[in-house]
Amino acid sequence: MNARPHQLLFDYESRYVSIAWKHPDKIKGMYTSNPNMPKVRMNAVSLVRSGWGVRKTSRYMGCSPGTITKWCSKAKYLNQRYGIPTQSSRPHHSPQRISQETKDAIIAERLRHSRCGAVIQRILLSQNIKVSTSTVNRVLDQGQFLKKKSKWKRLHKNTLRPIPDNPGDLVEIDTIHYLPYWFRNDKTKWYITTAIDLYSRWVYAEVQLRASAGTSLSFLRNLKQLAPFKIKCIQTDHGSEFGRYFSLNAGVRHRHIRVRKPNYNAHIEKFNRTIQDECITKGIPSNIEELKQWIKNYLIYYNQERLHMGINFMTPTQKLTLKKTQVFPRS
Repeated sequence: MNARPHQLLFDYESRYVSIAWKHPDKIKGMYTSNPNMPKVRMNAVSLVRSGWGVRKTSRYMGCSPGTITKWCSKAKYLNQRYGIPTQSSRPHHSPQRISQETKDAIIAERLRHSRCGAVIQRILLSQNIKVSTSTVNRVLDQGQFLKKKSKWKRLHKNTLRPIPDNPGDLVEIDTIHYLPYWFRNDKTKWYITTAIDLYSRWVYAEVQLRASAGTSLSFLRNLKQLAPFKIKCIQTDHGSEFGRYFSLNAGVRHRHIRVRKPNYNAHIEKFNRTIQDECITKGIPSNIEELKQWIKNYLIYYNQERLHMGINFMTPTQKLTLKKTQVFPRS
């Protein structure tokens, strides 16, 4: 008889019976995750209870007699309907586990300076406590001291940031949330969408009643028409008005900065502060039309009269004019 170890074989008359438990090296998947195994174990217990011997049942089931005995012992405290569950094969104790004193030292160092696992490992090494960096990180993870990325957080792939060597190579766009009547508990909110060209510092701004992808696209269309250069790439934060719909309909390359890193949009953030200090907060507009006129007049001053240290004390208009009149020597 050519019997394979994983088959359930039993021959009452033949002496050549397949006994799988005597050849464990030939059995694959002894610790199985098969959902039917709990019922199979309980069926083996039922055979023993019906009058079968332990060895007879073990030959029939293809396992050792000791396994059948253990199943019978466990079945005394379990419901026959649900079977005998599969237990984990993980060892109860690790022979090379670190001591509790080492764990306390790792956690204490984390609480003292809030440093990463690699730094904590070096500090403990200087204190003659030998432990690997992976072990330090594992202890910190078990203590919930590590900040992990949420599985619900959308992945944003950063594209290569262009170098602004020419006008329009990179234009930063942002939105200011403006509360004009906050002092009288009025929740009226206007939105000021701003843009700045990194090469020339030329700026543009519009006042809108709401911030959405539609209003941002309308702002971008007006920006393309009024800008004295062709826009090649725009850069924004992860605001809802600059989401997927905006990116698909922008018509130009659109890149996002890193999440919660406003310094990556430093130029437009600085302009937002400047326009608020020098224009918006100088008075209280009676309506949105008056605010639009204030910003329109300020943009003319900013682009044509205001000197900028970042472009060698020139105005944005002078910077653009100088770029157009530059004559590059022939190579």
